[in-house]
Amino acid sequence: MNTELLTILEYIEQERGINRSSLIKAVESALLSASRKSIHPASSLKVQVDPETGDIRAWAQLELVESNPSNDQLLVVRAKEKFPEAKVGDIVDWEVTPKNFGRIAAQTGKQAIMQHLRQAEKEIVKEEFADRVGQIINGTVRRFENGDIIIDFHKAEGILSNKEKIHGEQYMPGDRINALLLRVDTTGSGPSLIVSRTHPNFVIRLFEREVSEIHDGVVQIMNIAREAGSRAKVAVKSNDSKVDPVGACVGMRGVRVKNITTELSGERIDIVPYDEDIRKYASNALQPAKVQSVQADEAKRELTVLVTPEQSRLAFGKKAQNVRLSSKLLGWNINIQLVEQRKVETMEEKIKKASCSLAESLQISEDTAIILVSNGYVSTEGVKAAGREQVLTIDGIDQAEVNQFFDRIGD
Repeated sequence: MNTELLTILEYIEQERGINRSSLIKAVESALLSASRKSIHPASSLKVQVDPETGDIRAWAQLELVESNPSNDQLLVVRAKEKFPEAKVGDIVDWEVTPKNFGRIAAQTGKQAIMQHLRQAEKEIVKEEFADRVGQIINGTVRRFENGDIIIDFHKAEGILSNKEKIHGEQYMPGDRINALLLRVDTTGSGPSLIVSRTHPNFVIRLFEREVSEIHDGVVQIMNIAREAGSRAKVAVKSNDSKVDPVGACVGMRGVRVKNITTELSGERIDIVPYDEDIRKYASNALQPAKVQSVQADEAKRELTVLVTPEQSRLAFGKKAQNVRLSSKLLGWNINIQLVEQRKVETMEEKIKKASCSLAESLQISEDTAIILVSNGYVSTEGVKAAGREQVLTIDGIDQAEVNQFFDRIGD
């Protein structure tokens, strides 16, 4: 009994779920390839492994001849010892198992055997996970290699590379971990499942899992822009006028979005209403900033957004993150410009100018002139037309100066 071989077969069968018949075929093929020279020079050979005992035997297909046999031939006289009815020209399966073949073959073919077994395992992995690409899968952290995390997904190993890991996250062997399956790679010698926690679709799948309205198609995620571990913007719209898309994603007391944020190690998520009008969409995307206006250049796919100086800090965000994510979300370039305070400044200038002119023409102080202008009296004619009695009723007016003016003009 070949106990070493049986141990390998039983371990892989139980741990990786590969059926024994598939393993036996892989072993037979590997042994034949690795040990052909030590078995027999015949061109047609086969190796068989007893699945119960692990014993290994080899046969060659040989043509029976009368004399002078070549590598693919056997003397008919010798063949009659086992096959009494044999005759010249027959093809027989002649056992050619070398002495101690089980031990020798196991040693020389071990590497080839494991290679075939790994390939058989990868084929099963491919069948198991091919239709789960783009979905979230859950596994257990097993070990770390050069900054990458090797994850056990039960029937296969996966790798979360350092660049696909959210910055600042720390794991220990045995920790449970969720990740997005990017692809299944069965060509290399390493883990077959390539996963990510930084891909934007990871956030989308979390929303689908957490928000029933998204899962059911009532609320639709239109786009997402993400800087993993820091902040993400998600644009949503409702296919039912009775359902508020933002409210559905936030959930009662914010529990839904809070669950997603927790899974993402505190990553901030802005949920904004999608709008067909790119100007309205941009205003929504730049929240919490309040914009004054948005101008769109369709040809250049460029937006000019006007904000007050007070709102500019919110519009740009820390290290320009808010405007950068908004631009990614919309797929348009965004130029933020400050609103000029010309309306307020121009009015003050007009009052000042009119007051100076009125003070000079009426020979009154500038303070009194400012009061007159502020009350609508911007010219000498206007003051005369109002009359002494009417002008004296103005709050704060210098009555002595007014009387002196009207005395001069004889009113």
